Amino acid sequence: MKYHAHLTSNNGLNMPSTNPCKLLEFGLLKLEAGETYSAESGEREVLAVLLGGRASFEVGKKRFEKVGGRPNVFSGKPHSVYIPVKSKFTIAADTRVEIALASAPSDLEVEPYMIEPSKVTTIVAGAANFKRTLYQILTLAGQPDLPARRLIVGETFTPSGNWSTYPPHKHQVDDLPREAYHEEMYYFRVNPSDGFGICHYYNEEGEEENFTIRDNSIHMLPRGYHTVVSAPGYTTYYLWFLAGNQRVQAVVDDPQVGWVTKTVAMLKELGH
Repeated sequence: MKYHAHLTSNNGLNMPSTNPCKLLEFGLLKLEAGETYSAESGEREVLAVLLGGRASFEVGKKRFEKVGGRPNVFSGKPHSVYIPVKSKFTIAADTRVEIALASAPSDLEVEPYMIEPSKVTTIVAGAANFKRTLYQILTLAGQPDLPARRLIVGETFTPSGNWSTYPPHKHQVDDLPREAYHEEMYYFRVNPSDGFGICHYYNEEGEEENFTIRDNSIHMLPRGYHTVVSAPGYTTYYLWFLAGNQRVQAVVDDPQVGWVTKTVAMLKELGH
């Protein structure tokens, strides 16, 4: 099975050519200033994350004017708009804009809302050469005023030469509190854009692949262990989004390399 794809970069909605996930869907929306895009959410909840530029949203009877501001994903925290089920929506580009549309099945009927950068939490994870920065956009942690049925969404920035999502972990069965079932997707950008990184994916059925991360590529993970590394000289960004049976995150590290987690506190004490 193929778990990765390179997206087209045309005006309008760009979607992966394949999708092994049952719950998650992704689209990259690109609009020039003055262009619009209209759709219906149906039985899905959608989080629209502004990757770069500014747009105005009309979701049902609510309007969100001039949402966004960062020129690209490497220039600050994002603005996002949550689009609930059964919603007709229109996105109008105020400037040239790129928007990630992550969605999952839902039955939660709530009002649409905007997530401003001030509501996005910053976390520094790992240490030494597996240290990375995360932005929590739509998670349960400290966000009781941002309801969602399934979606969990954030961003990760992996510095030059560093590993991310390390040690490799999985989240493929509901066995709380040890592990929670979640599909996941990573949508990548690279800075500078001609650079690359590597995704290593493997599962207990013996499947294994090394996917070369390029700007505007995506890794789709219905199950299995996964980890990311940035090539020296380049920073990789990925929008990560998950969907499962609940919004409680619990992962299991690969038992062969999970011991690395125990070194984080010591490495931080040493200033790494």
